[in-house]
Amino acid sequence: MSDTDGIEYESMFRGLANNDISVIESLLTMQVQNIEASGLDLRSHALVRLAALISVGAPPASYEWQVGVALESGVTPREILGLLVALAPTVGMPRVVAAAPELAYALEIDIDDDYDYDDDDDDDDD
Repeated sequence: MSDTDGIEYESMFRGLANNDISVIESLLTMQVQNIEASGLDLRSHALVRLAALISVGAPPASYEWQVGVALESGVTPREILGLLVALAPTVGMPRVVAAAPELAYALEIDIDDDYDYDDDDDDDDD
């Protein structure tokens, strides 16, 4: 890495940390260019990006941003669940199970609310 690369990164970090509109606009421009170059509609693009996050086991913070983008693009929570189901045979259940609470959090779903952890409902004979 050359010295000029270091300066560019430092400047970018400073701009982001200080809400520099020109830095934020340049990042948003990259996003728009990526969407346009993909040839996908906004909904499909958002779903593909969510699928990519799930497949690589992305860190939790990544899901919150991308779920917000997906919802703004018209993707429904039911479709995000469908994405998990569709990905399971390809990426494996461990990835899907790991992503589920992160997606639920981003969707503001309380995963512990009214969930019956007792799978054996036939224990009424006691």
